[in-house]
Amino acid sequence: MDKAIITGSSSGIGKAITVKLLELGWEVLGVSRTNKLETENFTHISVDLSSNADTLKLLDKLKNYDAKLLLNCAGFGEFAPHEELSITTITSMVQLNLTTPMMLSNMMLRTLKKNEGYLININSIEALRASKFSGVYSATKAGLKAFGDSLFEETRKSKLSITNINPDMTQSNFYDNLRFDVSEKEDEKLLASDIVEAIEHILKMRKGAVVSEYTIRSLSFGIKKR
Repeated sequence: MDKAIITGSSSGIGKAITVKLLELGWEVLGVSRTNKLETENFTHISVDLSSNADTLKLLDKLKNYDAKLLLNCAGFGEFAPHEELSITTITSMVQLNLTTPMMLSNMMLRTLKKNEGYLININSIEALRASKFSGVYSATKAGLKAFGDSLFEETRKSKLSITNINPDMTQSNFYDNLRFDVSEKEDEKLLASDIVEAIEHILKMRKGAVVSEYTIRSLSFGIKKR
């Protein structure tokens, strides 16, 4: 049974992907602060991935984990004028969105290459554009995209598939504590199931072809302000 590591597995996109992989017959190790999923072939590790110290402890636990897929999905954003962000918010966002995926990839890369596996980063449309009040968040997502692109070139002699997924605004708990949310109109938002379909497509492609970048947009633009 193939094994996957999924960060942010407790809710939103990460949870939806976890459920789909279990349906496809994968064994999943979910990494998040909390867990609401109890099912066969699923194991959870409770970790605050915005903490460098906690992430280092996680890496120690993963030394011998024989994963075929690492999916970096955990992340958060806070959107405000840059001078209004606290230093704690800045450092936590950089750690969770960028540094932790780099650390996990560093630990798991040899195993993923050996298993001819997959490294998938859930980025954001903000990795591809500049938006006001999004300086730190956009920088972390653009950095993660650049990291994935570089690793793709670095590992092309192996049979490791590396993909950056850049979703537009997706209905999830990501927006729970923000001053805006996705639109209520179906053509102005993405659903977690849209990202899941992209993951399933990537995993079903022949090993010889890879979608290195997967950008998913809503047909129309919309936003709901609180």
